[in-house]
Amino acid sequence: MQGKCGGLSHHVSFMLAVAASLSAEPAGNMRPRRQSAGADKPTPTHADVSYGPHAQNVFDIWLPEQEKPAPLVLFIHGGGFRGGSKNQLGRSTVRQYLNAGIAVGAIEYRFVSHAKLPAAHHDCRRALQLIRSKAEEWNVDKTRVGAFGGSAGAQICMWLAFHSDMADPTSDDPIARESTRLTCVATTGGQTTMDFSWWQRWIPGYDSPHRDPKESFDYNSAEELQAIVADISALSLVSPEDPPIHMQYGQNPNDPIPADPRKARGWKIHHVMFGIKLKERMDELGVEAILQHRGLPSSYGSKERFVIKKLTEKGG
Repeated sequence: MQGKCGGLSHHVSFMLAVAASLSAEPAGNMRPRRQSAGADKPTPTHADVSYGPHAQNVFDIWLPEQEKPAPLVLFIHGGGFRGGSKNQLGRSTVRQYLNAGIAVGAIEYRFVSHAKLPAAHHDCRRALQLIRSKAEEWNVDKTRVGAFGGSAGAQICMWLAFHSDMADPTSDDPIARESTRLTCVATTGGQTTMDFSWWQRWIPGYDSPHRDPKESFDYNSAEELQAIVADISALSLVSPEDPPIHMQYGQNPNDPIPADPRKARGWKIHHVMFGIKLKERMDELGVEAILQHRGLPSSYGSKERFVIKKLTEKGG
């Protein structure tokens, strides 16, 4: 399932806008909630497990003590593809999933300062496949895997959820033969498309992109950049066969643009309209999409409860 990006009349503006979205970190009330790691955060069962040659290619995993294979949920951190850490995963979140009998993984990946996009996406794909390859050893049910994250991490989670399976069944590498598909996904402040014409049309006040896209992407033409963007954008990829999503945003659709420029920047880049439009598309396709924002509570109560239900319900 390869997504296709709509034609854009102004390639330069498109490329600048894409880069702007990648450079931004959550700001103001758009910042994903962070929990203190604290002394009582459970120690990972396996810490800094290497899944690739780079120093950033590591993950932590917590395994519940139980006889039956445990479902797995992966945390993919945000930070504009320029920062952040797996250590942002909060202690209460780890405990909540472990108490539900769900294994928890937290992935580090390369930033654009290390390798241009979509290297970060490919890193997380590899980490997922490595964990699946160890399913028997670690007593993990590799048929029930979810992912959650905010902003840049949300983008990667949605890419894994909505992209066609990237397993290579003919590969000599047994890890590469593992599936990349997910059972469910939960996001906070996630950008569901990187198509600048869409941003201009739907995001209030988004009219001043910045940053050279060459800082984020490796490409030789505007058409090549558009193809890359389409292949990592949820709105381009989603299909009727895809898993359910829970999306959380920090503002109401009718909220005014914040007066403070820094808050306004994050407000725009993590705007609830991204979720509204993905939900509309998924409703058309008949795929469950839960949208939570200020004034609209989640029917599941929280994204954690959504993930737990999807990974533990019968037939899930």
